[in-house]
Amino acid sequence: MAGELIGNILILIVLAGLGAAGVISVIIWKKNRVARVTFLRFVIQAVGLAALFFLFSLEPSIPLLYVLIAWFAVMLFLGRFFCGWVCPFAFIMDIESVIRKALKIRYRLLPERLNTALHKGRYLILAVFLLLPIALWLIDPPPNTASAVMMARLLAGPFRPYSIIIDPLIPLVVPWTGQIVLGDINLSYPYISDIVTFIDTTPGQIFAVVFVVVTLIGAFLIRRVWCRFCPAGASIAAINKFKAFKGVPLLYIEKDEEKCTKCGVCKRVCPVQVPEVYEQKGGKIGTSQCMLCARCVEMCPYEDALKIKLANKPVFKSRNWLEPSINDE
Repeated sequence: MAGELIGNILILIVLAGLGAAGVISVIIWKKNRVARVTFLRFVIQAVGLAALFFLFSLEPSIPLLYVLIAWFAVMLFLGRFFCGWVCPFAFIMDIESVIRKALKIRYRLLPERLNTALHKGRYLILAVFLLLPIALWLIDPPPNTASAVMMARLLAGPFRPYSIIIDPLIPLVVPWTGQIVLGDINLSYPYISDIVTFIDTTPGQIFAVVFVVVTLIGAFLIRRVWCRFCPAGASIAAINKFKAFKGVPLLYIEKDEEKCTKCGVCKRVCPVQVPEVYEQKGGKIGTSQCMLCARCVEMCPYEDALKIKLANKPVFKSRNWLEPSINDE
């Protein structure tokens, strides 16, 4: 048992080392200062996919309830960092963006009212899946307390809707039998297993195919389209609505009003069209829509106008990339 634990820890250390080596390689290799973060994100997403695959491969498997609790803990203290840098579903959408750019096809922007409505609609979607288990419990309650505890740990029975919140965590390649099998490789797609479970037989399969097609086409035309109303992202947004938790996220974007010229670059480059970075006068950007992808900080052409801070310590800040620095020559 101890040997297996040490082996698992070593695997995670190796993955962390590969991620660190990838980050350092990008910093040294990529001289274009307005593209480094994009490449860094791909490195971290790739390592994140490998780490998630490993964690879901552990025997005995980690109870999904513990995964859900860990998800809330990470999101509570790091905000939507997972959404911007690790999420497997977002990785699919980012790959589509790269393909679209290679084909020189421009992305489309959603009207501001529609975009805002989608962001607010996340709460309704989240509320449905949070309240649905109560209705399912009343319709078909577990036979006893032990069964209820077991179902809760596995997010099974009436608790199954809670798995919707952590569906984006499921990696593209899974260690169990996925929806698509290519030789010995099992592939999965977010939400498909739940769709087939809740909408059984042929209608469920048809709806699953439609969901995949619509989300892939939508993500190709509109940047990070699913992130705008993702119930997983809404979970941290809902928590931060309470005053007691407003100051909890340790990772956030801060704006220096005196150095901002209202050029509008931050608003144009944001993948999910977050307006607060542009509109807010200064200080901590207080919006749950922001995924902390750092694109606005990377593209801002004014020195120190935008910063990403971790526990009040700046970890990344905007630079005047219009003028070459000594390090880039």
